[in-house]
Amino acid sequence: MEQEHNTKKKKFWWRTIASFTIVLFSMPLGHALMILMEKFMTPGPMHYAAFFMGLAGLLMVIVGVFVKSDTRQTLWGFFGGLLFWTGWVEFLFMYYARRFGVQPEIENGEIVTKPEYLILPASFGMWMMVMTMYIFSTKNGCDFITWIQKKLFRSRRAEIVPQPMTRHTSIVTFMELNMILWAMYLLLMFCYDKNFLGDHHPVTFIVGIGCLIGSLFMFKRQLYLGSWGANIRMAIATVIIFWTPVEILGRMNFFTEIWVEPEHYIPQMVTILVVFIALFVYLWLKASRRKLRREISQYD
Repeated sequence: MEQEHNTKKKKFWWRTIASFTIVLFSMPLGHALMILMEKFMTPGPMHYAAFFMGLAGLLMVIVGVFVKSDTRQTLWGFFGGLLFWTGWVEFLFMYYARRFGVQPEIENGEIVTKPEYLILPASFGMWMMVMTMYIFSTKNGCDFITWIQKKLFRSRRAEIVPQPMTRHTSIVTFMELNMILWAMYLLLMFCYDKNFLGDHHPVTFIVGIGCLIGSLFMFKRQLYLGSWGANIRMAIATVIIFWTPVEILGRMNFFTEIWVEPEHYIPQMVTILVVFIALFVYLWLKASRRKLRREISQYD
């Protein structure tokens, strides 16, 4: 019993930092990829490439359902989800915004919000539709959804959401990534919209500060997750919440967003890419070794 107590209190610093870093670095790399495709590809080939990028992401997530190892399933879901979001969400919004002539938001002669992000808030109803399914139909490990269920259903929670959905780690990771990205984009677009608040509104500052503080508490909880797969999945939520104040500060020109002009910051972007690839290889090899050890132990 004492040993179990000590295990729960143990902090996994390396796993948490590695998981946080690989997810964190995916954010500027994803932005940079979109910018480079916009700048160096003509619209036709760019959108075809984006479509196949999204398709490749979906196939990666499906492949992840059939692989062994929680960590490898998580990685398949994570990277597949990134490609899916970039190719079939962001680029599709871009395509239809351009096709129907949606104008960007311009301030002081500079584009502050691209057309695709201006029409993204129209998807709020679809986001709520998916959230309604999660809240009423599944018992899951998301603290936010669990809190809503406890507040809404109270003593009837076990009756209304008695069991989880069929669990495939790759699908869980994929959905977590896309739902949180979607939610944070909707939140930011609401804050930036001058019909509601505006990027310099006090509430926008409070949102940024609140997300920063929240991400610190999430990081603290992540420290106690000893499983690589669980740690990476927690890192996805932690990083996306942490990235929200980064986006707000970048919007206010508080610092230079090197991923917006990656061709001008090649050494920095290459460094981020190299670290990202190195961490990915490390995690993949780590998962493969654990799988091999389990297979050997089965034959012993």
